[in-house]
Amino acid sequence: MDPLSGAGPRRARGRLGAAAPGARAAAAPWARFSAWLECVCVVTFDLELGQALELVYPSDFRLTDKEKSSICYLSFPDSHSGCLGDTQFSFRIRQCGRQKSPWHAEDWHYNSGAPVSLQNLLPAPVVLTSVHELDLFRCFQPVLTHVQTLWELMLLGEPLVVLAPSPAMSSEMVLALISCLQPLKFCCDYRPYFTIHDSEFKEFTTRTQAPPNVVLGVTNPFFIKTLQHWPHILRVGEPKMSGDLPKQVKLKKPSRLKTLDTKPGLYTTYSAHLHRDKALLKRLLKGLQKKRPWDTQTALLRRHLLELTQSFIIPLEHYMASLMPLQKSITPWKTPPQIRPFRQDDFLRSLEHAGPQLTCILKGDWLGLYRRFFKSPHFDGWYRQRHKEMAQKLEALHLEAICEAQNIETWMKDKSEVEVVDLVLKLREKLVQAQGHQLPVKEAALQRAQLHIETVIGSLPKDLQAVLCPP
Repeated sequence: MDPLSGAGPRRARGRLGAAAPGARAAAAPWARFSAWLECVCVVTFDLELGQALELVYPSDFRLTDKEKSSICYLSFPDSHSGCLGDTQFSFRIRQCGRQKSPWHAEDWHYNSGAPVSLQNLLPAPVVLTSVHELDLFRCFQPVLTHVQTLWELMLLGEPLVVLAPSPAMSSEMVLALISCLQPLKFCCDYRPYFTIHDSEFKEFTTRTQAPPNVVLGVTNPFFIKTLQHWPHILRVGEPKMSGDLPKQVKLKKPSRLKTLDTKPGLYTTYSAHLHRDKALLKRLLKGLQKKRPWDTQTALLRRHLLELTQSFIIPLEHYMASLMPLQKSITPWKTPPQIRPFRQDDFLRSLEHAGPQLTCILKGDWLGLYRRFFKSPHFDGWYRQRHKEMAQKLEALHLEAICEAQNIETWMKDKSEVEVVDLVLKLREKLVQAQGHQLPVKEAALQRAQLHIETVIGSLPKDLQAVLCPP
């Protein structure tokens, strides 16, 4: 959001992006674009009247009263740092039950080429400050010594509060934290900027249940008392403009988090499973001393986090791939074999000869980290997605096997009409999936499948042909 400074009412212009993709009727000019952008809101701040929605575009877009209230409150940069002039920050709100129609089939291809941070987002609208990637090094400067601990907390989906001096710093730090897991999709909730006026305030601050799996960015020191029961709180101070490395936040126990003027630090009892990469820190420090460009520093840090995530995920990918049935076991006229179940103990045993030590020099308790990962939302999200992709691949291989079959007439000889009709219906269902880009099947195979359908239907009595191929 960009509050504009000047006399009179303050105005913020923000782009409310769609997190759950959808599209309207094809005739509407906004229809295709609405898969990524729900609407544009202009919020006016008046010292006497308070904040109000001045404009919503397109004009026929309907926001609930709760959504309007959330947007108005979150658009106001509540800060104790006295931010003046233009400021940019992001926030997310919970959607109030609006149903969205499916994407156009060709949108999937476009979406797959978008930056990971902007792809198949969680079902909550997010206001984006920029479509460009974050300056990761600038965001992580005060926490470089704890960047691997924070990476582990993100990997495990742990509840974390980021208390910053301004909404801009709060939202940037939250977005930097969730981006450090790439290419692993972040499957937990996150709120780059959160206030006491948010509709989920009571839900997130209650002490009657464990904190939810969410990364929460706040600016009001009131949250220090309200969220003392949260297991991990990161407090960052004002940014330093000098070329030197800013003072690093210290690791402190949550019991020391008692007063509103609590000093910057990472308040947690969590002990990192992996050892700190001292070589990386030395390299980044040397880069600062030599005035290395910031984008180069960011590239170094991002590559380190990418390689760390890949080293962790690759053994999981290899084990998951081993659960896929062999292609030679897939035959045309039988139900394809099932994907074997993921057995955590079997996977852990495989790490001895195929673990992250093959691609990562970092030492530590990798087994302990995997065991905790299995209990996190990210393992559930990763496993569901990979299982879905493998199931689609299995369906595609089965369809290809049917298309390549040369003996369909022989198969039909001893089959009842019910079985033959069932084959037609199943083939048509697979064709619909494949044509909707849900199954990776070549066009030539689809044409052969259509010929099979015509051959099978031609062998049926006229009355059944009329049912299956109405005029």
